[in-house]
Amino acid sequence: MAANQIVKYENVSDQVLAKIKSFQEVGLQLPANYAVDNAMKAAWLVLQETEDKNHHKALEVCTKESIANSLLDMVLQGLSVHKKQGYFLVYGNQLSFQRSYFGTVALAKRTGEIAKEPVANVIYEGDEFIYTIDPATGLKSIVKHEQKIENINSAKIKAAYCIAQHSDGTTSLEIMTLDQIKKAWAQGATKGNSPAHQNFTDEMCKKTVIGRACKMIINSSDDAWLYEGKRDEMDGDPSVETRNAQVTQGDQQQFIEQADYEEVKASAPEAPKSQTGTTTSKHGENAPETAENAPADAPY
Repeated sequence: MAANQIVKYENVSDQVLAKIKSFQEVGLQLPANYAVDNAMKAAWLVLQETEDKNHHKALEVCTKESIANSLLDMVLQGLSVHKKQGYFLVYGNQLSFQRSYFGTVALAKRTGEIAKEPVANVIYEGDEFIYTIDPATGLKSIVKHEQKIENINSAKIKAAYCIAQHSDGTTSLEIMTLDQIKKAWAQGATKGNSPAHQNFTDEMCKKTVIGRACKMIINSSDDAWLYEGKRDEMDGDPSVETRNAQVTQGDQQQFIEQADYEEVKASAPEAPKSQTGTTTSKHGENAPETAENAPADAPY
């Protein structure tokens, strides 16, 4: 990477931080316990190591506008990549910030709608599980769930459920059958075939149903506008991502439609523009590049 590229994109990071602080002066509200300076510094360190599928650094192939937008997206949600609450992913020459499972839970807690973290359990063959639906409200509640230890077997999972205790004293129940869970996994990059999904199926089922329950809480909160847009939550470790998730650049959300970030001039010559941003489709046309570092994911 050319030395002037590091300086240029570091300047983008600094300018995004300055822009955020200027937004705060005119009313932008960030979580009281969110250290934006620390989050941005941690994000910059992560960005320097983020690569595309060809092992080219994101700072070499991604536009400065998309880098700025991704950083701003992270901050507007009050999340931190250092805490694994989201990931920076490379799509062609565009950088995108995508919220993780941990980020989704953090946002649900931050809305104030839940008293504590949601709790999930797996239902196995042989379990006695009974739930009821209140005909007046349509709300579900568990009547009985008895489980013997010999029932616990990842090959015999039938469903999973999540209970969220709300701040007003009420509770909500989300139930997903294994078929529904697998269909959710099928929307992700690994189609549910990542090592995490294969080796820790029960935990991934819990994450998926918790994610779905939290989505309802987040999107129905007073600050739902802050979290709108296409953000698929992801599970797993970003060090074991697949490198073949097809994406469309049209889905990239731009938080700064006309970003104006000045480049820092440097004496070193500008590095040649990478040609790895696209691949060729079967029709011979340029197609969006595959996601280089998409973690094993589930959309809920």
